[in-house]
Amino acid sequence: MHASPDPGPEPAAAMVPPWRLTRVLAAAIGLAAAAVAWFSIGLAYRTPPELGWLTLFVAVPLAVLTAWRAGQHGRTFWRYLSVGVGLVGLGAASAARDYFNGGALAGPISALTSVVYVSGLAVMLLGLLRIRGAHRTRIEWTRFLLDIATVIVTVVTFSWHLFYPRWHSWLGGSATAAVSFLVVLAAGFICVFAFIKVAFAGTGPIDRRALHILALTGAVGAGGGALAPLFASHPHLNSAWVILPCTCLLTCLAADRQMRATRAGRPLPRPVPRRLSLMPYAAVLATGALLMSVARSGATDLEVIAAGSVSVTLLVALRQLVALRDNARLLDDLDARQRELAHQADHDALTGLPNRTVLVREITTALAYEQSVFSVALIDLDDFKAINDDLGHAVGDALLSAVAARIAATLPADGVVARLGGDEYAMLLRGDAAATLADVTAQLRRPVLAGGYELVVEASIGVAPARSTDTAQELLRRADVAMYEAKALGKGRLVSYEPALDQRTAALARMAADLRIALDTDQLYLLYQPIVSMPGGELFGVESLVRWTHPERGQVGPATFIPAAERTGLIVPLGAWILEEACMQAVRWLEELGNAAPRTVTVNVSARQLREAGFAAEVDAVLRRTGLPPQVLTVEVTETAVFDGGTALEELRAIAALGVKIALDDFGTGHSSLGLLRTCPADILKVDKSFVDDIVTGGHEAVVAAALIRICDGMRLRAVAEGVETADQAAELYRLGYRFAQGYHYARPLPAEEIATYRPAAAEQRPAA
Repeated sequence: MHASPDPGPEPAAAMVPPWRLTRVLAAAIGLAAAAVAWFSIGLAYRTPPELGWLTLFVAVPLAVLTAWRAGQHGRTFWRYLSVGVGLVGLGAASAARDYFNGGALAGPISALTSVVYVSGLAVMLLGLLRIRGAHRTRIEWTRFLLDIATVIVTVVTFSWHLFYPRWHSWLGGSATAAVSFLVVLAAGFICVFAFIKVAFAGTGPIDRRALHILALTGAVGAGGGALAPLFASHPHLNSAWVILPCTCLLTCLAADRQMRATRAGRPLPRPVPRRLSLMPYAAVLATGALLMSVARSGATDLEVIAAGSVSVTLLVALRQLVALRDNARLLDDLDARQRELAHQADHDALTGLPNRTVLVREITTALAYEQSVFSVALIDLDDFKAINDDLGHAVGDALLSAVAARIAATLPADGVVARLGGDEYAMLLRGDAAATLADVTAQLRRPVLAGGYELVVEASIGVAPARSTDTAQELLRRADVAMYEAKALGKGRLVSYEPALDQRTAALARMAADLRIALDTDQLYLLYQPIVSMPGGELFGVESLVRWTHPERGQVGPATFIPAAERTGLIVPLGAWILEEACMQAVRWLEELGNAAPRTVTVNVSARQLREAGFAAEVDAVLRRTGLPPQVLTVEVTETAVFDGGTALEELRAIAALGVKIALDDFGTGHSSLGLLRTCPADILKVDKSFVDDIVTGGHEAVVAAALIRICDGMRLRAVAEGVETADQAAELYRLGYRFAQGYHYARPLPAEEIATYRPAAAEQRPAA
C-alpha cells in the first residue's frame, strides 16, 4: 500500500475571511491565560480552589454557545459538539462536587464523574461519525474499530506504566478509581484519533481546518489527563482547571473558523484520497519500545506492559488481515469492472448482441484460418423509421431487442450474430446459409409484441459468400450491396451478391450524382398531361410529369432516374422542386387563361416524401409562396404509400385539411383494401391502365372497372381512368359511368405553353412528346 500523492492546497481556502479577535475569542483567551497562571502559581503555593473552578465554569458555557452558533445552516455536527462540551462541563462539576464532599482535588475520580465525562466524549464521537463524508463501509468500520481498540490498549498500557508507581499516593489504591481514570483517558484519545481520521478522510460540509483544531483540542485534553498522575504531590490542584479552559479556547477557535468559512460561502471540500494510516504501526513500535525499557529496568509491571504490547501487535495483525481481504475484494471488483468494460466495448448496449468490432474480428479470423465455406448476411428491417416516428423510440427499441432475440434464436452453434447499428444486423454463417436465413425470415414474419403493440416486421437480407482474397470490410460491403438490391426489389426480399450488382450500384451512384447536378443546373423540366372530361374531351386538369435532358446522354426516362432518386433519397428534394414548379405554373395559367385554365394541377408525391414529418407544412409553405388556391392543387399518391398508415397517413390528412385534393393512383394494383378508402382522405380514385387495356373485349378487367365506378359513385369520389388509348376504350368507359380520363387518346404529356392551345378536336393528331 502506498500513500496517495498530496492533492495540494485547497483552492477554496483563500475564500475564508482572515482571522480577527472577536469578543468571544478574547474572553476565551483571557480565561485560558488566567487558568494557566493560577495553576502555575498553585505549583509553588497552596492556592484556594474556588478561582480554579470559577474560570472553568465560565469557559465551558462560552464554548457551548460558540459551538451551537457554528451549528447553524444544517451543520449538525457542531450541535453534537456543543452538547458534548456541555456534558464534559457537567463532568467537571461532578468532580468539583467530589472535592467539596471529599476534600481532595487530585484524588480518585468517582464513577458518576467518569460516566458523565465519557458521555460527553461519546456524544462528540457520534456527531463526528454522522458527518456526511465520514460514512463508511462495513470493512472500513471494522478497520476503524480495530484502530480504536489499538488506541485504547496503547493508552491504557502507557497510562498504567505512568501512574502505577503513584497509584497508592494518588488514588489511594482504589481499583475502581483506576478503572474510571483509564476509561476517561482512553475515551479522550479515541476522540483525538477519530478527529484526525475524519479530518484526513473527507469532511463533507465541515471545514477541514476546523477539524484539525478540534483534533488538537482532543490531544490537549487527553494528554493533559494522562499527565494528571504527575501532580499527585500537589493534592490541592486539579488538572481540569487548566485543561478545560484551554480546550474550550481551542473549541472556540475551531467554531470561529467554521463560521468564517460558512459566511464566505465556501464550497464543499473536495474528497481526500485514501492515505496510509501510520497509527497502528506507531502503536506497535511505541508499546514494543516501552516493553524493552521496562524489561531493562526490572519494573514490577512488566507482565502488564507485555500483555499490552502483545495485544497491540495482535490487533494490528488482525487489521492487516482485514486490509488484505479488502484489497483482494477491491482487486476482484476491479477485475469484474474491467470485464464489464470489455463486454460493453464489444457488445451493443440495447440488444446485448456483439457489435461491429466483434463481427469484423470473427470474419478476419475465419478468412485467415478457416478453409470451410462461410457467408455474411446483412439484415435490415423494412419501414423501421415509420415505427419510430409513429409509435415512439421506446417501442422502436423494444422491437429491436425482440428482433435481436429472434435472430439469435436461429443462430447455429458455430455462427455469429451482431447488431451493426440502427435497424441493421449481421450474421456470419458457416456452411449452407440458406436454411438459417429461411428460418430467420419465418421468425421475423411472426407478429412481434413490442411496447404493448403487436407489430408485423419484414426485413431485406443481403448475402455475400466469402472468397479467399476477401477482407472483412470487402465482405461486408458486398453483403451491403446485396441488401440494398433486396430493398430496391421490394419488402421482405433476400438477394445473394453477384458481380453485376456492383455494376448496377456504380451506375446508380453515377445516376444519383448526375441527378443532383441536374437539380442544381436546370436540366429538369415538367410536362403536363391533360385530364379531360368525357365524352367531349374538354380540358379539366393536368398531371405534372418530370423529364430530364442530360447534356451527354440526352433524354433520360423517369423509369430510369426515379428509382435512383427513391433509393438514394434524392426523391425528397426532387419532389420539392416538382411541387414548387407545378404550383408556379398553375398560378401563371390562372393569370393568363382565367376560367380556361386547368381547374386542377396534379403533383405526384412519393412514399418517401410522405414519411418525412413536416411534409404537409412544406405544401402549405409552397401554396403561400406561390399564391395558388389550395383547391387547385391535387396531391397524387399510390395506395401502397399510405396502406400502412402512420406518418404518411397523418401527413396526408394534414394536407387535405389545407383544402388540397387527394388522389389515389394505380388503385387496384397494390393491396386493394377497400378499408383504405375509409381511412384515407381521398377525393379522386385513379383506375390503373391495366384495367383499361382490355375493357372493350370484356373479361375480368371490365368487371373490376365496372365495380370501381360503382364504388366511386357510392362514396362520392371522382373516378379518373388512366391509359385511355383508343376511342373504343373511351366509349366503353363512358358507358360504364366514367366521366374523366387521361391517356394518349386525348393527349400525350405537353409543354406548359401548349396547354393553353389544347383543343379536343385535335387530340388524336398531336405529336408525341
